[in-house]
Amino acid sequence: MSALRDALRDLSEDVFFDLLESEDAYLLVLDVPGVSADTLELAIEDGRISIDAHREKTPEGDYRYLEENRSLFLDVDLPLPDDAVGEQATASVDRGVLELTVPKTSASSETTIDVVDGETE
Repeated sequence: MSALRDALRDLSEDVFFDLLESEDAYLLVLDVPGVSADTLELAIEDGRISIDAHREKTPEGDYRYLEENRSLFLDVDLPLPDDAVGEQATASVDRGVLELTVPKTSASSETTIDVVDGETE
């Protein structure tokens, strides 16, 4: 998981995030103001988390932008922790906050194999 932590720390200081861990999963909480599910692309592939988000906003009435100081275009590629199960990840975005939950491999996924005695009668 240290590779994911390091990659998050390397993001621009304008990107706000929390990374949480439980016994069963990782939770990445990422502020993406003005972003909806329609303007967010999220993929987990080949051990990487890819997030592409942008904010679409239209000025009211006859206004047009002269300068924009709050734009959001986020395109990040992060390493998935080794013990994470990307295929079972879930995500939601609500009020500009993305929550990505990635389960961990279960310690109980160990398979016990019965060994039989190979003696012949």
